Amino acid sequence: MHTPDRPTIADVAAVAGVGVGTVSRVLNGGVNVRESTRLKVMEVIERLGYRPSHLAAALSRGTQRTVAILVLHLTRPSTVARLAGALAVLDEQRYDTIVCNVDTPEQRDHHLAALTARHRADGVIVVSVHLAKQHLAAFRRGAVPLVTVDAPAAGVPQTVIDDVAGGRLATAHLLGLGHRRIGFVGDALARRTACDLGFASSRSRLQGYRRELAGVGIDFDPELVRLGPHGPAVAADLADELLQLPDPPTAIFAASDSKAMGVLRAAEQRGFPVPGRLSVVGFDDIESAALLNLSTVHQPLEHSGAEGARRLCALLRGALVKPLRQQLPLRIVQRASTAGLVSAGLEPAWPGGGRSHLLPSGADRRPADERGRFSSRALRRASEVWLGMRYACCAGGVA
Repeated sequence: MHTPDRPTIADVAAVAGVGVGTVSRVLNGGVNVRESTRLKVMEVIERLGYRPSHLAAALSRGTQRTVAILVLHLTRPSTVARLAGALAVLDEQRYDTIVCNVDTPEQRDHHLAALTARHRADGVIVVSVHLAKQHLAAFRRGAVPLVTVDAPAAGVPQTVIDDVAGGRLATAHLLGLGHRRIGFVGDALARRTACDLGFASSRSRLQGYRRELAGVGIDFDPELVRLGPHGPAVAADLADELLQLPDPPTAIFAASDSKAMGVLRAAEQRGFPVPGRLSVVGFDDIESAALLNLSTVHQPLEHSGAEGARRLCALLRGALVKPLRQQLPLRIVQRASTAGLVSAGLEPAWPGGGRSHLLPSGADRRPADERGRFSSRALRRASEVWLGMRYACCAGGVA
């Protein structure tokens, strides 16, 4: 719905008594507009307080060498890393870039309509946003070159990982350390929007967790699984529920590093030393994971964005991109948040003997109370890094 404080280009055209195309030509400096018409349109624009959309203005001009990147949840660290990789390649190839953020299905549909019907970009990269059949058909009809990153799409060049294999890798790491009672903290799936916005990664990682447990003869225990909205604060509450069980887990696999941060917070507040009483492994290997010495499944986030951009550039050059499905490797990174169990009980087998808290590489071992204070500082520092990434300016424009 149009509101008086947010007039549209159609409102300007109606008040000025001209077509939308005429208003667009005035805005873009077109020469085929009479001076009297231009002055009238500009007067209406000033009177209504109309401000053109940067996305619409840039794309409607048909600017040469313009690429649009559609991303899911721009402020998430994993998205920022992928975006940084893509922007580096596109900048090197002299493409102007417009970033479109998607937080809701409505935003997704709005941006896709702009990119496939009303406007034109040289090409589009879709990051972590599920595209339904009708979306893919719209790109084909509009002849808009398309690649995806972290989003499988039939018939489209795609750069992905195997999330099921990643879930198995994290679980196998904990099993290899002797843990048998392993909890899982992941994203809840809203049935109506899970496929719409592509929240399939957590579900796939949970599937990998279950498969790996079954592979060693451990029955799935739903009591050890907690799902909720994305974010460390929710993850802390979910992990706290697990730690209050009569028989709490000795290890927790968090479906993302940001969720693992919440698990670490819950362990600290509940008095569970990490890894002395609880081992924690995350997924992604974002910058904060190294800062916290968090064991995690490393996926090449920045590299995936760069690969998506390179593959789009190849399409734009008319090259044949093979294979359509490019699967990047995963690996486990063991840091100080996971340790093995000795046969006597829950004490971890740790190099040098004794108990260890979550310490940075090369740090001195200190009394438990001092170690706890270090953990708090480390979590605060990690939060600062994460928040800094949330507000990073990664592109010339964000819609």
